[in-house]
Amino acid sequence: MANTPLEHSHQPEAIRERLSEQPSQSYLSDAILGGIDGCVTTVAVIASVAGAGLPGMIAFVLGIASLIADAFSMGVSNYQAVKSQDDAREQLRDQEERHIRFAPEGEREEIREIFRQKGFEGDTLEQVVDTISADKRLWVNTMIQEEFGYALSGPAPLKAALATFWVFIAVGLIPLLPFLLPFLAGMEMFLVSGITAIVALFGVGWVKGQILGMARLRAGLETLAMGGGAALLAFLLGFVFEPMLGELRLG
Repeated sequence: MANTPLEHSHQPEAIRERLSEQPSQSYLSDAILGGIDGCVTTVAVIASVAGAGLPGMIAFVLGIASLIADAFSMGVSNYQAVKSQDDAREQLRDQEERHIRFAPEGEREEIREIFRQKGFEGDTLEQVVDTISADKRLWVNTMIQEEFGYALSGPAPLKAALATFWVFIAVGLIPLLPFLLPFLAGMEMFLVSGITAIVALFGVGWVKGQILGMARLRAGLETLAMGGGAALLAFLLGFVFEPMLGELRLG
């Protein structure tokens, strides 16, 4: 156990340097979201076309159209979701500054109760309250974190949106590429597309497991199972509605 490698140094100088830095923001969740949704979106379109017995080129055209539209929609939605967190954080900051200005004793009592629940008491508790309430910014930051459970900063909305958008496009394109291969025809296109989709979905889960230190095989299989379930549902829907499409073609 003594030789187990740790993620960072615990020397006093290293600790001070690390804690003085702004925490780096991770966009992994945005990328994983985009990758899974992009592949599932494309697979669902391809599976529904296959279930309806339509030509492969229709799957490609519909897949591209759906991929671009859904990638933009996902990017915009993620932008709004992340930005709403920023807006909520700033609204809370304004609220707490107003409360400190008009009800400082009440806000001091809130600080006192927060740290009493953490195990502080007596003179030590009062010193903590006095120290925090002597610095307005520290006071407000403490309330945002401790009372409302918000981080003091979050991911940039535009970067989160772009991470979702580009990974959505990149992974979603993979199952469509077989439809551009001239030596494939008919159901061969759908078969190869299905294989590439399996690899893509498993790969997204594997990468997630690698980055997060999870069991990579399990993470890959979980992601594949979710995407496979969506593809199966789309295929069944296409198969069910195929007679309706046949009537439309005859009409």
